[in-house]
Amino acid sequence: MRVSAQIHVSAPPQAVWEVISNPARQLSYMSGITRWEVVGEQPAGLGARYRILLRVGSAEVGGLIELVEFVEPREIAWTSVTGVDQRGRWRLRQASDGRTRVELRLAYGVAGSGLGGWVAEHVAAPIVTGHLRRTVQQLKGQVEAEQVRTRAAARRTAKSA
Repeated sequence: MRVSAQIHVSAPPQAVWEVISNPARQLSYMSGITRWEVVGEQPAGLGARYRILLRVGSAEVGGLIELVEFVEPREIAWTSVTGVDQRGRWRLRQASDGRTRVELRLAYGVAGSGLGGWVAEHVAAPIVTGHLRRTVQQLKGQVEAEQVRTRAAARRTAKSA
């Protein structure tokens, strides 16, 4: 099953990147994620691994993922190593109006489970899609609030100088 969500954020791509590329911040804006732990000695970047769990109804599903693309400040992609078969991607693109177009994509499946897996994927789709939509909305709120605070701090500094 493939699901996605997108939104425009009133901030440059680098500001969005600073949030999505920081593993310590994932739980602060990602909807439905109940666990996000660094696995191994590399906390971020290409090859970093995370143990994640996502609440889907009454179940928590997930596993171990590894970052397979890390192109600053444009793309982060991952694939599953263990657990639920999944591939995901963050895409950041500068919009002509100075905002950043943010897209979050997720493809997942229950490998080798036949008709039961197909049904489970389709039942989960609206829940997972809702999590993705809330995630990009919460990311937008955080990044834009940080931009407001940064501009206010710069104005205060300029006034006191």
